[in-house]
Amino acid sequence: MLLCLALAPAAVAQGAKSVFLEELTWTELRDEVRAGRTTVIVPVGGTEQSGPHMALGKHNVRARALAARIAAALGNALVAPVIAYVPEGSIDPPAGHMRFAGTISIPEAAFEATLEGAARSFRQAGFRDIVLIGDHGGYQKSLVKVAARLDREWAASPVRVHAIEEYYRAAERDFAQALRAQGFSDAEIGTHAGAADTSLALAVDEQLVRSARLHDGSALGVASGVHGDPRRASAAAGRAGVDLIVARTRDAIQREVARR
Repeated sequence: MLLCLALAPAAVAQGAKSVFLEELTWTELRDEVRAGRTTVIVPVGGTEQSGPHMALGKHNVRARALAARIAAALGNALVAPVIAYVPEGSIDPPAGHMRFAGTISIPEAAFEATLEGAARSFRQAGFRDIVLIGDHGGYQKSLVKVAARLDREWAASPVRVHAIEEYYRAAERDFAQALRAQGFSDAEIGTHAGAADTSLALAVDEQLVRSARLHDGSALGVASGVHGDPRRASAAAGRAGVDLIVARTRDAIQREVARR
């Protein structure tokens, strides 16, 4: 018991070093900002179908995990809670991913208002660089739009909002190139829930993927929600994508901050 009591203060102090804003107390956050952690990464995910083999929260889990790695690589950043409610298309009549159970969609205006409210909150807390990264392609333009609008409004202040499109480009373009070098075809890599998407999920958290349900999306067409062939997906292949995304995003953030 005495040993546990002696170790308790150290455990609390260690807990205060988390990169996740939601795991800190308000005084710990205040002190982190005062100590120079003035960059906050806002990971944007989404709750959508990813075929019968991948969990609906794939984007949210992936965005949070990769944001943590990017923050660690930067050294002066914290990670905001994931924004999990994003535009996914028409609800009634259902279109796109909304044709599948479990997908959640909100209006684009509501999504942009959420981003803006979060950014204003972080500015109030003392952050100088507010970084938006998105794990889904459908709302990238909204990230850019909100960042540009707030930058115009805050032009006379030292605070800037950065929409880092390199995060998504690395996942879509650079990782696809890496998979081709490993012998994957474009048909396997796919555009949604294929080998690329599934390998990234496996590299982040293998529990996201139901390996017994992997199948070639071309066999069932759009009815399965899979566009690609994930059967050869692996955590090992996905780790190359994780490393690319983290490195490209870190470099892009550093460039943007230096430009400011």
